Amino acid sequence: MTIRVNGKVIPSEAVEYELGRLIRFYAEHLSESEIRNQIDVLRERAKQQAIGAKLLLDEAARLDIQVPDEDVLEKFNEIVTQCGGRAAFDALLPKQNVTEQSIRAGIVQGRRVDLLVERITSGMPEPKEDDVRAHFEAHTTEYSKPPRASAQHILIKFDAKNTPERATALAKLEKIRRDITQGSVFADQASIHSDCPSGKQAGGSLGWFSRGMMVPEFDQAVFSMEVGTLSEILESQFGFHIIFKTGHEDGGPADFDEVREKVREFLRHARRGEAIAAYVADLRSKVIVEEN
Repeated sequence: MTIRVNGKVIPSEAVEYELGRLIRFYAEHLSESEIRNQIDVLRERAKQQAIGAKLLLDEAARLDIQVPDEDVLEKFNEIVTQCGGRAAFDALLPKQNVTEQSIRAGIVQGRRVDLLVERITSGMPEPKEDDVRAHFEAHTTEYSKPPRASAQHILIKFDAKNTPERATALAKLEKIRRDITQGSVFADQASIHSDCPSGKQAGGSLGWFSRGMMVPEFDQAVFSMEVGTLSEILESQFGFHIIFKTGHEDGGPADFDEVREKVREFLRHARRGEAIAAYVADLRSKVIVEEN
């Protein structure tokens, strides 16, 4: 689908960016399965947010909102740091087919919109305690804690169409598992052998995760294991795995005191969203939006 605002196309990347932002936000409030069930709704909302972002961008330019030089420099320096320093940043520019000037221009555009949004939402009252509690009591199940597990794993990849390669991968992981049962440290073996980035970065640790966040074979294995045990070799779409389960937490109802600030932030975000939506609706009434 192509979306145009006053004849100007909104790139599909803009919609995907907004979808990513929505998923990251709701991941703090909803379970993985609930997000998957709502993905079509979130995608439609992302499309509307991309249109809204375009309208806000154009309005910020029309109002000629000035962005302080220090804001641009701060954001630019963050980007350089995230790239690994100035040399790495400069090397990345031609690979991404962008220039430093275009990146700085993008920062100015983004910051203009931020400043416009600050104007739109300034003076909004904070959610009251009664509102926070009422929302929590009306949505208790959404804030319940699902069962969680923590684990380390070692992944050995192979080409599923290559039978000898598959056999070699299986034999390699069998030896690794045998070495671990005979006293080798799991994290050390993961660091040396695992084809998953977690091997080099964290000794194979995947941190904490809930049911449904991993591929089915992995998920079923982890949640059927006892803490402190080593799995048999299992196969998934990614390759062969062995798992060492390091922790488990049972799910249950959320405690209001534990989630109070999360609920407050959700209401704060919702109210800001309502104010921005009303502003965007007014802007939208003055332009031509085409979806085909």
